[in-house]
Amino acid sequence: MERLCRGTADGWVKHAANPLLGGEYGTCFDISMLQEGGIITMYFSWRDRKSIAMCQSKDGIRWSTPQFCIQPRATPQGWEDDLNRPSVVKRGNIYHMWYTGQHKAGQADGTSHIFHATSSDGVVFEPTADAPVLAPELPWEKRAVMCPGVLWEEDAGMYKMWYSGGEQYEPNAIGYAESADGLVWKKSASNPIFQADPAISWEKHKVAGCQVMPYQGSYLLFYIGFHNEDYAQIGVARSTDGITAWKRSKHNPIIAPDEGAWDGEACYKPFVLRVGDQWMLWYNGRKGQKEQIGLAIHPDSEIFAE
Repeated sequence: MERLCRGTADGWVKHAANPLLGGEYGTCFDISMLQEGGIITMYFSWRDRKSIAMCQSKDGIRWSTPQFCIQPRATPQGWEDDLNRPSVVKRGNIYHMWYTGQHKAGQADGTSHIFHATSSDGVVFEPTADAPVLAPELPWEKRAVMCPGVLWEEDAGMYKMWYSGGEQYEPNAIGYAESADGLVWKKSASNPIFQADPAISWEKHKVAGCQVMPYQGSYLLFYIGFHNEDYAQIGVARSTDGITAWKRSKHNPIIAPDEGAWDGEACYKPFVLRVGDQWMLWYNGRKGQKEQIGLAIHPDSEIFAE
């Protein structure tokens, strides 16, 4: 296997206690984070239970016992046989979750759609409709849309979603959509807005699974780059409008597998928060068939270098 990067770059350091979540719980992956009143909530995909769960922490390192948020439900189409890859936004007193529902045919052969649910307490979520809010309709989306990452922007009065589309395993590129209510979405005519660069070895195969966040008047996109179907690393890019003219960091990939470690074969789905005076980046690492959640920390205020 070609080794493309040491474990971290650009000031990121993996936490010595990694992995932080997994172990006895089995495969835990593809997360979304919220920070409220000194408490960090992690929403994660619990593959062994085919469900989405949550746990909480005061420091981002030690986590409470997981609680179920939303579990599979029977539908005539079988769209929600397996639930994963959440994105959670709190607006007012309501928590909104967009999540991936996968057909029971399996990760490799089925389909994926994006659904919406709400909660009053941030723990127990109820779907708002039987139909998905986003479906694979365009040629580049193929069989799957998944991995929603959603922001509510008050000034614009809209939700903004970055999502992955393409193959069921793994998706190929990243698209963008907007919505006033979080239910009816308009996909960008520029989709896909972020694709693999074949000239860049570490991400030449595919890009997917992103988190987008406002940063110094622009947007940062933390994403998975695939060197091949099985070897993945994490990079970051910047755009003034979150849609066009993405500039990749000169330090990419910023998080990569450490050979023989718990994340020794792939690093997936980053999520970044500013906690106190440092940045914290959680991600899922894979060794063999098992994925677990780990953490990398950046001590400086600047986290992007063109």
